[in-house]
Amino acid sequence: MTAPLVPGAQLRHGRVSLALSFFVQGAVFALLVTRIPAIQQRYGISDGLLPAFLAAVPVLAGVGSVVTEHLVKRVRPSRVLRGVQPVVCLALLAVGSAGGLAQVAVALAAFGLLVGALDASMNMLGVSLQRAYGRSIMLGFHAAYSLGGIVGASLAWVGAHWQLSLEVLYGPVVAVLVPLALVVGRWFVDRDPGGAQGRPAAAGAAKTPPVVMKLLLPLCLVMAFAYIGDSTVSNWSAKYLQDVLGSSEQLATVPYNVYMVTTL
Repeated sequence: MTAPLVPGAQLRHGRVSLALSFFVQGAVFALLVTRIPAIQQRYGISDGLLPAFLAAVPVLAGVGSVVTEHLVKRVRPSRVLRGVQPVVCLALLAVGSAGGLAQVAVALAAFGLLVGALDASMNMLGVSLQRAYGRSIMLGFHAAYSLGGIVGASLAWVGAHWQLSLEVLYGPVVAVLVPLALVVGRWFVDRDPGGAQGRPAAAGAAKTPPVVMKLLLPLCLVMAFAYIGDSTVSNWSAKYLQDVLGSSEQLATVPYNVYMVTTL
């Protein structure tokens, strides 16, 4: 008998490391969206210009996902994820410490593109692991994302309550998350046990019969609009609570936290 392409211990390590990666991304995204009012106030973004900034993030994330789809034909998803996730964390810090409106616009654009690449590579890696396990494990990764969102939103509440600047709030968090992302990336597993000689899952999938995209197009459109809608609600939640409902700055971070609890 030949040894399995992906041993059980390696699969377990890959699963834990990917769950931590989802956790990191959940925390980073929560820290951004729950502090939108503070970002707007710091850089003097007008109410008329703010929708353009917020809409650009999910749109650019879609672009980043499409680019990643083509990139993983040459590079393993694990390598994409290992390279992108620390930069996403640094993009969050750049949003909080930019020198002016133009710089924060560039930082948000980079954040959107990188988040798209990150989401795509994380889920590709998760599907690859799920195939190796032979049972559903993706919900566990999404639960880890929700747990990270709870932690991130709670840290945002602390920052609002103690009136910490964005640099002071984001700096220590990024200083912890970047090394964590670099360390866990060493144990990512993206090999498909069903593929020949341990090739990436994407390469093995090339042998499957092509799917008629016209049949999948309605589902793809629904998922695309659902993603944009969910991102829009998340991005606007703190702003709406503070400006329309008159909540305090720290209270505006709470609903996102509750939302993450329900998804968890």
